[in-house]
Amino acid sequence: MNKNSFSPGGEGKGEGERERKKLMGYEAAISKSWAELENLTREKSHTVRFVDDEYSIDLEKKSILSLSANVPPKTHITILLLHYLARRLKGLPQPTGEWISFKQLDGGQFYYSVFRKRVLEPIIKKYGESPEGLISELTRRFKGKEVKEADASVVFEVFDGIPLFIKLWRGDEEFGPEANLLFDRSISEIFCTEDAVITAEVVVSMI
Repeated sequence: MNKNSFSPGGEGKGEGERERKKLMGYEAAISKSWAELENLTREKSHTVRFVDDEYSIDLEKKSILSLSANVPPKTHITILLLHYLARRLKGLPQPTGEWISFKQLDGGQFYYSVFRKRVLEPIIKKYGESPEGLISELTRRFKGKEVKEADASVVFEVFDGIPLFIKLWRGDEEFGPEANLLFDRSISEIFCTEDAVITAEVVVSMI
């Protein structure tokens, strides 16, 4: 994806122009991904699981459909699916079991404010006062595994071979609630930082 589409801010003059450039960047990323996949495999039909759905990817028709809803995914999810499939065809790295924060990803320090606003704050807002709800949602819908850390911690796979680790701390009289979302270190060999944060953002929007 075009890194210009993943930047702090986004309000003010030129918003329409930024949106146009972002869409052009998405279209270019999708075209590039289809071309890469054609060079990687002769198999035309593939299936990719993402969160709690599966997607059918047809390289001949250049189409993607949700198997549960029979509709194409949104553009940013389309890019994630194509990028993931390309990496899977090349060979996915095994998860290392070492968890890293967003700040440890390439450029993560610079974009952390965006990550916090789009990913962590929605978790805190919805589940900060009821961490048990987060455990229930992630274990039930995403087949996550509860971990006895913080006030609520769950590990789950967002794609096959790509685990995420969400931790949540309940607020008290001195401090407000806090959350963190960690990636297995292998994520850096699978996705660029923008793909990683959009993956996390999509997951959070679903819970």
